[in-house]
Amino acid sequence: MSDFDPARFLPNDLLERIRGRAAAVDGANAFPDDDLAELTAAGYLAVLVPEELGGAGLSLGQVSLLQQRLAGAAPATALAVNMHLVWTGVAKVLSDRGDDALRFVQEGAAAGEVFAFGISEAGNDLVLFGSDTDAAPQPDGGYAFSGTKIFTSLAPVWDQLGLHGLDTTSPDAPRLVFAFVPRTDAVHTRDDWDTVGMRGTQSRTTELRGAVAPADRVVRRLPPGPTPDPLVFGIFSVFELMLASVYTGVARRALDLAVETARARTSKKTGRTYSQDPDIRWRVAEMALAYDAMLPQLETVARDIDGGVDHGGLWFAKLSGLKHRAVVSAKRVVDDAMLVAGGSSYFSRSELGRLYRDVIAGMFHPSDPESAHSTVATAWLGPAA
Repeated sequence: MSDFDPARFLPNDLLERIRGRAAAVDGANAFPDDDLAELTAAGYLAVLVPEELGGAGLSLGQVSLLQQRLAGAAPATALAVNMHLVWTGVAKVLSDRGDDALRFVQEGAAAGEVFAFGISEAGNDLVLFGSDTDAAPQPDGGYAFSGTKIFTSLAPVWDQLGLHGLDTTSPDAPRLVFAFVPRTDAVHTRDDWDTVGMRGTQSRTTELRGAVAPADRVVRRLPPGPTPDPLVFGIFSVFELMLASVYTGVARRALDLAVETARARTSKKTGRTYSQDPDIRWRVAEMALAYDAMLPQLETVARDIDGGVDHGGLWFAKLSGLKHRAVVSAKRVVDDAMLVAGGSSYFSRSELGRLYRDVIAGMFHPSDPESAHSTVATAWLGPAA
């Protein structure tokens, strides 16, 4: 990726306009419509779509760099767009392995459609491996979904919602059904997104009231529980990689702001800038050490997904570990940046104060700390008795 120029897809002027809107979007608890419009016009929704289908044909590693760059300007915009990129990334993972089940996602993204992620459910710690949403089979092969999904990013604007539900009535039941539903009157979006941070994602609760996925949008029917199916691997791998990328981008922005502030602040005691204070220098060095460690991890995992490397039973541990380390590192970097900047960063008008609120959200995405540790322990020690 040494010859890849992120500015080709996220030009500096576009990035600065997005950065300039971020505080107002957060303050108004609104969706960044202008950001999405500009990103769509720039072809950003199709960066993972093959060139022959109208996209940019980028690799996951290249898009990881783009998402880091976008997150440094507007974390909530990056996180919202992330969920669309997850589905186009899954489509890439499948097509790279000879499976065109999500070709319609690639074609839709190239045409400007927005795809959202409808997997999370309150209290469902099985996540991909189970669902409380009812998937009722229809005579034509489609499915009607009834249930409640939480943290549905892009809630005000999505065109297609990728989701899963449980079929309990078919002869081979139970089966987890993965499918896509269009936005219709059978989908109700609650206006309930009033959070501490990442407010621009507008990840509202979605009520499904018999929302129908046509037969040609039913992607998989799988037994509940862990499965080696490429779709499940694709969802988990791209989701974790892109989340880690966003929070690494937040960390970089916090580091840059800390450096900028340390050079600008002057100590009354010594008359020197804080960049010369040994304690501040140590803290900034700690931040840089934590940030630098994430970059090769992101690059390696992305390259292995793109290249079809087989890590066998260690794959899920590597992926959940990547996301966990990125979020923990980003939070630590932002915490230290706040201390470097001093009390002014505690005001809501401060960009660092907003990053401080945004970065907390990382702990709540799958895999959360408990799940990540359980996954890694199982990979190395085997299942708990």
